[in-house]
Amino acid sequence: MTTNIENIKTMTKSERADAMPTSGSRLVNKLNLKRWRSYAPVVVLIALCILITIANPNFIELRNLVRVANSAAVPLTLAMGLTFIILLGSIDLSVEGSLSVAAMVTVLLATNDANANSYGWFAVIAAIAASTLMGFTTGIIQTYLRIPSFMATLGVWFIGLGISVYMLGGSAVRLMDPSIRDLALMRVLGLPLAVWVAFASFLLACVVQYYTRLGRHILAIGGGEDVAELSGINLRRVRIMAFGLAGFFFGVAGVLSAAQLGRSDAVIADGRLFAAVTAVVVGGTALTGGEGGVINTLVGVLIVTVLSNGMILLGVSPYVQQTVQGLMIIAAVALSLDRLRLQIVK
Repeated sequence: MTTNIENIKTMTKSERADAMPTSGSRLVNKLNLKRWRSYAPVVVLIALCILITIANPNFIELRNLVRVANSAAVPLTLAMGLTFIILLGSIDLSVEGSLSVAAMVTVLLATNDANANSYGWFAVIAAIAASTLMGFTTGIIQTYLRIPSFMATLGVWFIGLGISVYMLGGSAVRLMDPSIRDLALMRVLGLPLAVWVAFASFLLACVVQYYTRLGRHILAIGGGEDVAELSGINLRRVRIMAFGLAGFFFGVAGVLSAAQLGRSDAVIADGRLFAAVTAVVVGGTALTGGEGGVINTLVGVLIVTVLSNGMILLGVSPYVQQTVQGLMIIAAVALSLDRLRLQIVK
C-alpha cells in the first residue's frame, strides 16, 4: 500500500492524468450502458423464443403463434395507453376500472341477453367515449386537486368497477351482437381481427409519441418537469390530455375484451393492470419517466405473452408462473433504472 502511494507521488501530472479515468471515458461508459439497456429487451425476447422452441418445438407452429398474437391483443392496447402515463413519470391504476366500464357499455348497448338494446357499433363508440371521459376526469382530478396520480387513479379504478358491477346487476351479461363478436371470431390474413385492431392502436400510439407535439411534451415532462415548465409547456393541459389518451386505449381494450369473452362481468378486467404495468416496465420504459416509449412496450408485451405461453406449453404450474412474472418485473425495474441519476430512492 505504501509503495503504491509513493509511486503515485513520484508520477508526473500528465502521467497521473493518463492513469485516472477521464470524464470523457466515463461519459462513453455511461452511453454504452444506456445503449445496452435499450437493446436488452429485444435480446431477452429472442433468447426466450429460442429456449422455448428448444424445449417444445410446438411453440413455433403457426397455430400457436396465432394464439400468442391473439393473447397479446388486449395487453398491447392497454399498455399503449399506460406507456404515456409512465413516460410522464406518473402511474395509472384505473386500467381495470376503465376497461370494466368500456366492456359494460359495449355489452349493455349492443344486442345482449339482459335488455332489448341493439345499437350495434354505436355501442363500441359509446364504450370508447365513456372510457376516454374517465381518463380526462382522472387527469382533471389529479392536476386541479393536486392529488398524487397513484391515489387519484386508484379512486377512479374503484369508481369504474363499482359502476360496472351496479349496471350489470352483479351478474354476467352475454354479448350477442355478431358484428362486434367478429372482432374476436373473424380472421383477416389468418389473424383474428382483434390482433389487427391492436396493431392499429400501436401505430396510432407511435404517431402520437413521435410525430405530435403532445408526444414530445409528454417526454419532456417525464425528463424534467421543472425544465419543461420553464420551456413554456402547459403541464396541466398535457397531463389531462395524456390521461384522456390513456382512457381511449383502455376503452378499445375493453371492447376487445368483451368481444373475445362474449360477455361482461365483474371480473372481466382482473389481472389486466399487473400485465400492462409488467409489459411497459419489462420493455424498458423507466418508471421515473422520460425514457422509453411505445416501441419498447411492444417488445415488453411480446416478452410477457411469449413467456406465459411457453410456461403453459411446458406444463409449469400457474403458481410458479406468477412467481416468475414477479421476479421478471423486479429484474426489469432494476435494469431500467439509471442509478447515476437517482440519488434518493423512496
